[in-house]
Amino acid sequence: MEIVKLVAEIKSKISKFKSEGKTIGFVPTMGALHQGHLSLADASVKNNDITVVSIFVNPTQFNNPEDLSSYPRTIENDLEKLSVYKPDLIFIPDVSEIYPEQDTRIFEFGLLDKVMEGKNRPGHFNGVAQVVSKLFDIVSPNNAYFGQKDFQQIAVIKQMTKDLKLSVNIVSCPIIREKDGLAMSSRNVLLTEEQRKNACKISETLFKARNLAPELSVSQLKEWVVDEINKNIYLSVEYFEIVNDTTLEVIKDWNESNNKIGCITVQVGKTRLIDNVTFKY
Repeated sequence: MEIVKLVAEIKSKISKFKSEGKTIGFVPTMGALHQGHLSLADASVKNNDITVVSIFVNPTQFNNPEDLSSYPRTIENDLEKLSVYKPDLIFIPDVSEIYPEQDTRIFEFGLLDKVMEGKNRPGHFNGVAQVVSKLFDIVSPNNAYFGQKDFQQIAVIKQMTKDLKLSVNIVSCPIIREKDGLAMSSRNVLLTEEQRKNACKISETLFKARNLAPELSVSQLKEWVVDEINKNIYLSVEYFEIVNDTTLEVIKDWNESNNKIGCITVQVGKTRLIDNVTFKY
């Protein structure tokens, strides 16, 4: 497991591996690693000759300076966790390496970045597209691994990859949850003890909603989920939408699509937590 900080250096190493016919797996992260991230590294190590994990807190995807400054940074702990899975290269660049000059590119994703997270965090997905496209150019992976908790982000990255005609296979991996059901997130460490105890209400409600779907209309179910979570004094729903899992168009009737996903963001104190659940009904 080798740490690399310079773009020129990692490009040189990747070029050598590719000349030897080796496949490159890539796991882009912002650090503060948990078992969800580690499951991505594990999948990449098992399915590629070489695995690269990046740790880079990308400033262009934060539209709230306070959110950027409070984002947990735990490099030493991250490296210790990664050592168990033995990825080949850990790329930890400074901001000046990724953005030697300001990135002014504007991406167009149609509806994909206008709803849910895109609506509530203007510019967020453009920042994601900026950094991921730069990292793809640097690492030149065959396969890139992302967690399904960030469902909308995966949809945006797939579209960006298609639009830029990049030959990168985007691999979506299942949500990893705590024992009480809470989706693992780097932001979970920001929760107080009481907030953490109550945050599991999010996934608990989503799982119940999945079972209630045959009994309620889409609008009734959405209302029930929001009311159920907002009953808890520690939680406040920012949005809950049931959408087509490809187009992200809002579903108004269960018969509109066979592929439906319910996406939620909940404010827990000052921390935003996201989750999602697939509706088979």
